Amino acid sequence: MPTPTRESMDYDVVIVGGGPSGLSAAIRLKQVDPDLQVVVLEKGSEIGAHILSGAVLDPSGLDRLIPDWREKGAPVTTEVVDDNFFILGPAGQVRVPNWPMPPLMNNHGNYIVSMGNVCRWLAEQAEELGVEIFPGMAASQIVWEGDRVKGVVAGEMGLEADGTPGPMYEPGMELHGKYVFIAEGVRGSLAKEIIAKLDLSRGHEPQKFGLGMKEIWEVAPEKFHKGRVVHTMGWPLGKNAGGGSFIYHLENNQVLVGFVVHLNYANPYLYPYMEFQRFKHHPMVAELLEGGKRVAYGARAISEGGWQSIPELSFDGGVLLGCSAGLVNVPRIKGNHNAMLSGIAAAEAAAEAIAAGREGDRLEAYDAAVRTGAIAKDLKRVRNVKPIWSKLGLYPSLMLGGFDMWVANLTGWNPLGTWKHGKTDAQATGKAADFQPIDYPRPDGKLSFDRLTNVAFSFTNHEESQPCHLKLRDASVPIAVNLPVYAEPAQRYCPAGVYEVLEGPEGPKFQINFQNCVHCKTCDIKDPSQNIDWTTPQGGDGPNYPNM
Repeated sequence: MPTPTRESMDYDVVIVGGGPSGLSAAIRLKQVDPDLQVVVLEKGSEIGAHILSGAVLDPSGLDRLIPDWREKGAPVTTEVVDDNFFILGPAGQVRVPNWPMPPLMNNHGNYIVSMGNVCRWLAEQAEELGVEIFPGMAASQIVWEGDRVKGVVAGEMGLEADGTPGPMYEPGMELHGKYVFIAEGVRGSLAKEIIAKLDLSRGHEPQKFGLGMKEIWEVAPEKFHKGRVVHTMGWPLGKNAGGGSFIYHLENNQVLVGFVVHLNYANPYLYPYMEFQRFKHHPMVAELLEGGKRVAYGARAISEGGWQSIPELSFDGGVLLGCSAGLVNVPRIKGNHNAMLSGIAAAEAAAEAIAAGREGDRLEAYDAAVRTGAIAKDLKRVRNVKPIWSKLGLYPSLMLGGFDMWVANLTGWNPLGTWKHGKTDAQATGKAADFQPIDYPRPDGKLSFDRLTNVAFSFTNHEESQPCHLKLRDASVPIAVNLPVYAEPAQRYCPAGVYEVLEGPEGPKFQINFQNCVHCKTCDIKDPSQNIDWTTPQGGDGPNYPNM
């Protein structure tokens, strides 16, 4: 298809992504200089529609951005009052006392929140300051000027399934910025392109990921304990994979139930979604959920590489923010505070540069702020927990990782140095011949549910006539390579049932049900042949999370 003619608009700063990092950057830019022209592009149908997070919020980022957020009515009201950690077995649990844990693991002073609702509130604050926010505007392409990121293409809609313009085709617009902030979240398509083209990960460890799945439950009032936080490890994953769960009592008898599976697991027969469903049948969890009802479901990849996996964050014309940069603290299961702090730091660097008459260069002051400030302090102390877990398992990680965190917390020095991650999560996938299939119990429709039933509770919708946004680099690989060698794990690692292997008269066929996609990006990460590229569908499509 020939390149369409597009109109362009110029801004001081173009921000791709209406999550906590992008919105914090927009707010801070206008706080520093109200005359700056700032635009936020959000691919979801509204701000918050694609936000999925635990979430227990460390308010340090919000304190820095809007110190009077309480008076302004931020939806951050459920303070943690009860913090519990359990190691599960098949029929019971052992509580790990809080006292041996480093102080950084303490959740008191933090808040249980819906980050979707927090982002909706942040968007209101941004608009009051004069930020332009365009939801339903997927940024689908980078506008390059040599090796400089000059802007993005956003709002292209109406393509037919074969990629040609349909009768309602809109070419979208080029939005140019003196600086472009990439705040797409985990494994965004533009960030992936920029990191690869400019080799931003050179000299850094590969990024690691987990798959987080979450349901919101309304439970019986007598079982609800507002402000209670529960984390678990162990069963049902055992030695098959790293990971664990979270159970957060939010408000109005709603409990956030989540399960994280580290994507560096080897057994291609592992079925992360079914591990989550099986987890809910543990006696401790089942007792909480029985008599309640699930009201929402979603899934999202989580960056887990930590300090040693952070790429170069600035490049000519822009920066990477938040989860696009990989700023999650894995043992704390928190990244929203660092996302907000990264947005603030990038905004201050860009405002200073623009005031000095600069544009299109590297904001090296932002890189320096992240690598020497509060984000660095948060991530450096815990940098060995994930690689120790990956290499030695859960219990050595609790002991060795705990020791390393304690010393780092007291002295600022990690006695174990910096462990490396090694393989990517795709490379960690083993061959099917070396493993046995795992027999999972059928969902009962009360505590556990099949994938397609649950996807309906993500309120996902994609216009079916558009091109499939899940691109195969080689259409033959799923059946010719992944099926015989890896038992085609896409059938199992996708938490939304997007990928199927169908048997037909001419043999097996690989089918992509892109309408089900909840934009978790797991396929882009875990495919052992690295044959799947997740790209943005047209704007507004995807999940419509109410209060995730």
